Formats: sequence, C-alpha cells, structure tokens
Amino acid sequence: MNRTTLSLIAVATALAAVTGFAALSAPDPSGTDTAAASAARLPVERTSLTCPAPSTSDLAETAYTSFTPVTKGAEAEGKAGLEAAAHKAVDAGEDGEKAEDEDDAEKAEKPAVQPKEPGTPATARTTGADTPALIGTAEGSHAPGWTVQQTTEVAAGSGRGLQGVNCTAPDTDFWFPGASTAPERTDYVHLTNPDDSPAVVDVELYGKDGAVESTVAEGVTVPAHGTESLLLSTLGDTQEADLTVHVGVRSGRVGAAVQALDDKTGGDWLAAAADPAGSLVLPGIPKDATDVRLLLFTPGGTDADLKVRLASPTGQITPAGHETVRVKAGMTTGFDLGEVTRGEAGSLVLTPTDRSVPVVAALRVVRGKGDARETAFIPASRPVGARATAVDNRAKGTVLSLTAPVKEAKVKVTASAGSEGGTTASRTYTIKGGTTQDVELPVPAGLKGTYALTVEPVSGGPVYAARTLTQPENDKAAAFTVQTLPDDRGMVAVPKAEEDLTVLQR
Repeated sequence: MNRTTLSLIAVATALAAVTGFAALSAPDPSGTDTAAASAARLPVERTSLTCPAPSTSDLAETAYTSFTPVTKGAEAEGKAGLEAAAHKAVDAGEDGEKAEDEDDAEKAEKPAVQPKEPGTPATARTTGADTPALIGTAEGSHAPGWTVQQTTEVAAGSGRGLQGVNCTAPDTDFWFPGASTAPERTDYVHLTNPDDSPAVVDVELYGKDGAVESTVAEGVTVPAHGTESLLLSTLGDTQEADLTVHVGVRSGRVGAAVQALDDKTGGDWLAAAADPAGSLVLPGIPKDATDVRLLLFTPGGTDADLKVRLASPTGQITPAGHETVRVKAGMTTGFDLGEVTRGEAGSLVLTPTDRSVPVVAALRVVRGKGDARETAFIPASRPVGARATAVDNRAKGTVLSLTAPVKEAKVKVTASAGSEGGTTASRTYTIKGGTTQDVELPVPAGLKGTYALTVEPVSGGPVYAARTLTQPENDKAAAFTVQTLPDDRGMVAVPKAEEDLTVLQR
C-alpha cells in the first residue's frame, strides 16, 4: 500500500470521526442538477446581527425590539442576546490625519433586551447619546428569521424626527446610494465587527463626477467585537449633494449602515441597497410624500438606460417627465420625481430599456412642507422570498405596502402577539400584477405594546414589501421611517447527502 493511499485513509477516518462521511451525487447526463433538486430547506441554527450606535443627541430616545417568528422544524431550544461593542469614532482633521475617540464598552450602558420565546416580541428602551452599538447572536429556536429593530426619536436638532433601522447581518459588500456631504447634511457610515478577529474595510465615495479622492477611508481596521463611525465629510475635499457609498471588506466581515442627518428636513438611517442588478424594485413610497428623489449608480464601465414605472393601486404608470433615465458609468445620478404618488400607494419599478446593466438605487422621501418636513430613505430591495419580518409595529401609525411587479400574488400576513399582551391574527391578500397595495393590517386582539408582522407569499409572482412607521407630532409633520422587508433568511438549502466510502478507491 503506497503512502498516498495511507494518507487518504487517515484523512477519511478523521473526517468520519468528526462529522460523518458524505458525498453528493453528480448531475445526471441530461444536465439536471439532482443534488440541487433534492436539497431540503431547513431552519438556520445560528444568526448574527449588528446594531449601530443610535444617536449622538442627548434628546434621543431609542427603542429596541427583538423577535423570532415561529418556524416549523426549528430546534426545540435556543437563546439570543445582544452585547455592547467597543466604540471608536474616526474623523479626519484638517491635516488629513485620523482623530480617534475610544469609549470603554464595559462602562457603556447597554439595552437589556431579553428576547422572549419565538412568536412574542421583546422590547427595551434607552435614552441619551451614550447608547453603544450592539452585537447579537441567536442560536437554535431563536435563530431562524431573528429580527431586531432600532427606532430612535430625536425631539430637536439635526436629524430630528424618527430614525429606524433593522439591525444588519454581517457581510463583505454594501452599497448606499443616497448619502450626502452637502453643508446641511451630517452623514456617518457605521461599521461593526461581530467576529473575534479585526476586519479591514475600504470605504469608497462616488459623486456626480465619479470617484471622490480619499486616502483616509482606505484600509480602515474595525477591531474584533468593535465598531467605528466615519464622518463622510472628512473623507474627501468636495461637497456632494448626492453620493453613493461603497463599503468593501478586504478581510473579515462587518455590519454597515449610513446615518443621514439633515439640519432642516430631519433624518433617518440609510440601509444597504440590494446588490447591483439590471431590474430593481423600491417598494412602499408613502402616499402623502411631498418630494421623492431617485438616486442611481452603476458600478461597471457601461452607462445604464432604465425605464421608470410607478406601481400604483391600479397598475403601472409612467412618472411625468421620467419615462426613461440614463445613469452614467461610475457616477451618482439623481432625479427629482416630486409628488410622484399623488395620494396613492406606490412603488418604483426600474427595468432596462435594452441591455441589462447592473445598477444600485435608493429613494430619498420627504413628507410635510416648509419647516415641518421629515425625511426617510427607501433602498432597492430584494423580494420577500419565503418570509419577511417587520417589528416594532404599533396600534396606530403602521402601514404595510405590498407590491407584485410582475404578476398576481397571494400573500399571507400574520401579526404576532403583543410584547405586553394580545393574541395573534392573520389575513391573506391578493395583490394584482403591476400594483402596490397598502393593506389593512390584522392587528392582534387585545394588543398591548408593539407587535411583529410576518409576510409570506402563498402563490403567484414575486412580492416586495415595506413598512412605514409614523409618530404623530403636535405642530409638525408626522415623523416617519421606512424599512423594506427582504427575505429574513430564516431557511437555508441543505443538499441531500449520503454515506459513500467508495471515494477512497478513486
């Protein structure tokens, strides 16, 4: 027996002892992938999330809501928790060097969110400017579809209003069209590393003339279990009304989000847009929006020409003056759509006029007029997929928008029990192809506290969804925030495998 055979047997024995031995069947001659066809969709067993530091305002009041939907086939037991991340804010001074301000995470007060059993939301509240970024992990029964929402109310000052963001799963690539370094804006990109090793990140900015020169944001190190916030205006020498921020991770992974604060029109969080694609859907424009601006960027070397359609309650229509738009390669392009919804529910659908060129997109949405204006952002979204979840819904001020851009779809929406009491309720809706509907929600009976919504397509074409949360104010326009609802990634495809020791003889 030669040395190669002995080595193979040794490796095989070690593998079998630890994990068992499995081999995938090869595709049959017809080209049908039998392994993929037999893959089972099973609940995930572990989920990680990162929540950015919510505010630097002493007037901030932040609510955290944690929820895991009940998932068939999930483990019987599990746990979930959030802990404070070490913080380091990074700005570039006039001399171009980094100025660092490190906080002791152990001294920071962290929200004591104690997740409840799947099916019931858990909440916590904090106040002031010292709330840290959070890193969370859920395992077992708490992992599939685990969702945490961070909602902050700021009574006055830059970014006043309601700021909401879903805590982000760590990844290696993020696009944020809609950022700005205009004088009235104060935008930060927040980076949080949930892992045991440092992450190295590049932050790139693209304006109307292309890439913004900067060396400050190259090779930024985010420490293990730590977070950094970078002020965008310190990363380049130009003031740009419309920017696209690209976060690319060289090593490791991070959670990323952009906080956009405006001196006059409030502010909100800008979540990462869907990956670059030729066709995009931006769901859930509030029907009373007074100003909508579309921001586009194509990362390749080819210009993109896109058809613009508004999916209204009665079908797709063309916004006046914007039947098609051109996006120049490598440049951020903005288009003012005005009061595009005209009092009706709406979603924007972008498709190529000819050849498909990958694009990223987001909307900046304003409600109210004059000094009573408030701002939110709607990034292009992935479809709901198997299931999507929205948390921190209230008895009043919650609107759920469902869009079926291609063909009719049937959708089931379930409202969970309340965080402090109430019973679940559900309804099924039929959304006609090419339309957007603001649906009447199945509010839990006897609701106390906040509740979660899960959206599950039953049949038909792809569905996109967004939730608008509104907080009425006495003398101002209602503060609001919008979150899109992509698939919650609670299920994963697991290929069929079987024991096959004949591989040792090959």
